[in-house]
Amino acid sequence: MADPAPAVRAPAVRPGGIVGVLAAAGIVAALMQTLVVPFIGDMPRMLDTSASNASWVVTATLLAGAVSIPVTGRLGDLLGKRTMLLACAVPLIAGSVVCALAATVVPMIIGRGLQGLGMGMIPLGISALRELLPPERLGTSIALISASLGIGGALGMPIAAAVAEHTNWRVLFWASSALSAMIAVLIWRLVPPTPPQAKGRLDVIGALGLGTGLVCLLLGVSKGADWGWTSGTTLGLLAAAAVVLPAWGWWELRSRDPLVDLRVTARRQVLFTNLASVLVGCAMYAQALIVMQLLQLPEATGYGLGQTMLAAGLWMAPSGLTMMAVSPLGAKLSAATAPKVTLGVGSLIIAIGYGSSTVLMGSTWGLLVITVICNAGVGLAYGAMPALIMSAVPASETASANGFNTLMRSVGTTVSAAVVGVVLAEMTTSMGGHVLPSESGFLTSMLFGCGVALLAAAVTLAIPGRPARRPAKHAAPAKQSARSMT
Repeated sequence: MADPAPAVRAPAVRPGGIVGVLAAAGIVAALMQTLVVPFIGDMPRMLDTSASNASWVVTATLLAGAVSIPVTGRLGDLLGKRTMLLACAVPLIAGSVVCALAATVVPMIIGRGLQGLGMGMIPLGISALRELLPPERLGTSIALISASLGIGGALGMPIAAAVAEHTNWRVLFWASSALSAMIAVLIWRLVPPTPPQAKGRLDVIGALGLGTGLVCLLLGVSKGADWGWTSGTTLGLLAAAAVVLPAWGWWELRSRDPLVDLRVTARRQVLFTNLASVLVGCAMYAQALIVMQLLQLPEATGYGLGQTMLAAGLWMAPSGLTMMAVSPLGAKLSAATAPKVTLGVGSLIIAIGYGSSTVLMGSTWGLLVITVICNAGVGLAYGAMPALIMSAVPASETASANGFNTLMRSVGTTVSAAVVGVVLAEMTTSMGGHVLPSESGFLTSMLFGCGVALLAAAVTLAIPGRPARRPAKHAAPAKQSARSMT
């Protein structure tokens, strides 16, 4: 396939505007993940429902995003990235409006599910850069947009906390609908059209199979602590995932137009990058869960810091800004060495951040230092992943491969939430008739994050030092991409 890039790099295109719009789109999409976290405890009262039903407000976004990201990635290759970026804005707007109008838990869950469908904006934006930017701008731009997943998540908590404390919670969703609409207009006006890179049709059976398998897996992992890890529901879902996902793999290997080309994902560079992505996603999410609780626990516990919801969110905000600040440095390191080096260095920095918790966990400033160090490492690691993926896959599968990589990060965050939840539920202390996670439970969870990050660094050693070769028909794009990313 001929490289279509010259056809879309018109003189009127401003690379800075394209990168700014796509980065903003990624941040807005990522905001949806943490939008309700600060007031999830008040959700049962707000919607007149039980705590277990209210937890679906978070779970619905996770599941919808996991199922839709591979599909939107493949459609991006088939229909064009810009087309699918605009399509992803529609459920973000609609979901926000539904949530703003919700009076009961069911429409709130539906709205949150629609917001999850827009998560495909991030891998689509990364993939579009390959067609829209000159090679010298590609590395730093990829790093910035890849980091937007963490930036949006980190900034979402203080913003949501401020709104929850000082105004009606519905304002939050009206604002998110307005932001999503603004992003759609900016994409339409400033992002040039991107022609389809692949031929064929959407693998509907593959999409249904992967969606079913992911729902069973992620639902079993994310709700196992609530339902009981030995309950029939949890075991049944995990068993179904163990059957459906291999069957889906069998189908994909025999499909003429697979949703995910497993032969490409089995290439050493792609395989080990995706494995590292699971581990880094796991490490990234652990500290967010731990630090937010430590900040808000009462000082009477001896290790809690007694911060308000808003103050806790503000203490977490610098970590998101750190990710944005280090992403250009990561691109420069990748250009000077190789993306695998940046991924490995980022993983080691995450481990150092977690390791510092053994001496810094007792104060707000100490927790700030921990989160800044950890998220500096995440910014480096997240920026390197798409560069590794795109230098190893054909141009016709860029969006699909990036979507699958983003899915691997989501699997990591889900596993992290489950593991940290189990640790904190098992290692507890009693105070005033209430059972709370113990200080040793928090420290153990921090050391879990450290271990996972070290494992991610070890995995990067298995990634080839040079980009994997692509099939001959994609040779021209491969050479261009390899020069700009390694």
